[in-house]
Amino acid sequence: MRVFCHWSHPVSVKATTRKKTVAALVIYLYAGGMTTETDFDIFLVAAPGTEIALRNEANELGFKAAKISPGGVTIRGTWGEVWRANLQLRGAARVLARIGEIRAFHLAQLDKRARKFPWRDFLRADVPVKVEVVTNKKSKIYHAGAAIQRFEKAITEELGAPISAEADVRIKVRIDDNLCIISVDTSGEGLHKRGHKPAVGKAPMRENLAAMFLRQCGYDGSEPVVDPMCGSGTFVIEAAEIAMGMIPGRSRSFAFEQLANFDDATWQKVRSEGQGAETELRFFGSDRNAGVVDAATTNAERAGVDGCTNFTHHAVSDLTRPDGPPGLVIVNPPYGGRIGNKKLLFALYGALGKTLSARFSGWRVGIVTSEPGLAKATDLPFLPTGAPVAHGGIKIRLYQTARLP
Repeated sequence: MRVFCHWSHPVSVKATTRKKTVAALVIYLYAGGMTTETDFDIFLVAAPGTEIALRNEANELGFKAAKISPGGVTIRGTWGEVWRANLQLRGAARVLARIGEIRAFHLAQLDKRARKFPWRDFLRADVPVKVEVVTNKKSKIYHAGAAIQRFEKAITEELGAPISAEADVRIKVRIDDNLCIISVDTSGEGLHKRGHKPAVGKAPMRENLAAMFLRQCGYDGSEPVVDPMCGSGTFVIEAAEIAMGMIPGRSRSFAFEQLANFDDATWQKVRSEGQGAETELRFFGSDRNAGVVDAATTNAERAGVDGCTNFTHHAVSDLTRPDGPPGLVIVNPPYGGRIGNKKLLFALYGALGKTLSARFSGWRVGIVTSEPGLAKATDLPFLPTGAPVAHGGIKIRLYQTARLP
């Protein structure tokens, strides 16, 4: 009997195991080499609370069958779409390629079947690998450490690839109901690391979160943006890049470049597309900390958006409306659980609200904080809030207004 996978490679199964195989196939392979056009599942890891925004972004960029799944968004596509997702998506934290499944009811069975998995179709013998396993009590194999050992042994003995805790290439296995779902993390470092931001502030907003908050505020790159507590400039730089049509992953490398099926010539063609264009819009950041203003200026230069961004050193009370059409004010102020003493922050939020109400008529406002009381202290007319977002162990929310009167 031969069990055919989702692509062209057959898996041989002895006739004596036919009954067991009918009930539970040994191996399903989802993702073949670069020559196949077969679609497979690609999982976009999202910060909890940003799944809807990420799904919408994936749809707008033309990714197929985007649907919300626990922990993120699942799309369908080929390896070319894996590359494109890493390169173009602003809201994803990581991109995982689902490369196959193994059914195993005990460790000896896992050991045997992990050895039969075609690791060399995806991994290189000269590139270190790290294996991570998540399991639960619904599976007979519930000891993650023991499962990791079996997968590591299979990879080293069948492929020859070294195992390293610091490896960029990571195999992620989720064992659920005795099914081992095998993925390869194609991103390497988290995708919030754009590759052109060496300087960060005291409590930085991750770039992928900033992009999703901008999206939730309705920002599409067609209006100016002001951040009066800009820190290292994340909101301002992300907004400028969106307006200029710049690809978020243009300045960095990815783990998929170290996979066995990587085609550098094709990748360079993909990477060369969409490098951005000029914009007449302007984007403004300010902060009372002169040091972070200098850092934001440096970050904007490295990102290639210094021509349309402006960073200044002053307090919130000195903020003035820039010339030109109204747009979006978005800010990630300090809050008690992050930096500062919450009791001393009410005056700061109050001053922010008074400044915006007095000087930014016609502008929309978005404020990110963990404290409803601090948001209320601005006395701004906030719309109903959405889902909380996990950020650094704290649940934060976006409080936004319609256009101010």
